[in-house]
Amino acid sequence: MKLEKYRFDGSEKIDLKKIRYDFDEIKEKKSALVKQTKKNMEEVAELQDRLYAEGREAILICLQALDAAGKDSVVKHVFSSINPQGIEVHSFKSPNTDEASHDFLWRYHKRLPSRGKMCIFNRSYYEEVLVVKVHEFWKDYKMPERTVNENYIKNRYKDIRGWEEYLYGNSFRVIKIFLNLSKEEQKRRFLERINREEKNWKFSENDIKERAFFDDYRAAFEDAINATSTKECPWYVLPADKKWYTRYLVSEILLDVMRDINPQYPELDDGAKSRLGECKKKLEDESE
Repeated sequence: MKLEKYRFDGSEKIDLKKIRYDFDEIKEKKSALVKQTKKNMEEVAELQDRLYAEGREAILICLQALDAAGKDSVVKHVFSSINPQGIEVHSFKSPNTDEASHDFLWRYHKRLPSRGKMCIFNRSYYEEVLVVKVHEFWKDYKMPERTVNENYIKNRYKDIRGWEEYLYGNSFRVIKIFLNLSKEEQKRRFLERINREEKNWKFSENDIKERAFFDDYRAAFEDAINATSTKECPWYVLPADKKWYTRYLVSEILLDVMRDINPQYPELDDGAKSRLGECKKKLEDESE
């Protein structure tokens, strides 16, 4: 699977209006791609076991999207094959009083995985240049004017680029994924949550309020992607109107990154191998 058309590394600007939400021509391939998704994640699980054993690199996955785009679905269906010991999932809501009293990256830095592990941020530090930008929350921040001014969002882009560069230099692979959902499909999914009793809990009146800012959010996503896409930490913009296809693409991205890392099980030196042989002999010589 060629991921180039979904990957943005800053070499060219992205125009989300020109990015497709769906691909009708791949519908006949659904069965094969669903099977491939499972196969991909089986290989990812094997590579993740090596990653954990080797302990040299860590993987941070940032999932960003508009409401109902399928972030939870991706976490549930794509990552279920990975050993729970080697992966963590963190969801971030509005900062509490303690979190708001620190720098905006503080609460995210605390949740970074150790080397050898994978971590998913279900919504991430990018909310600071998305919801904060759309609703201009930054204007109410209790900080000096040199910080809270018309350059606030632009400076946060710079902070994020610098932090991700720092992470990459410290053996972190940062995978940033935007699930590109159409307004029509969002409406359909909202109605499904209302019409199906078992899904009522997933719907909030605030979803409708935020939907009124759909175009503003898309513009904010476009600006954020263009401002923070780099070769080392690219963005992946995935069509999200078909959940099964989104899951397939996520599995392809993970497999591509894991193969590039190419983790290996640690090899023992000659002394350790000798001691291992001695331990084996002692166990074999034990009386039943």
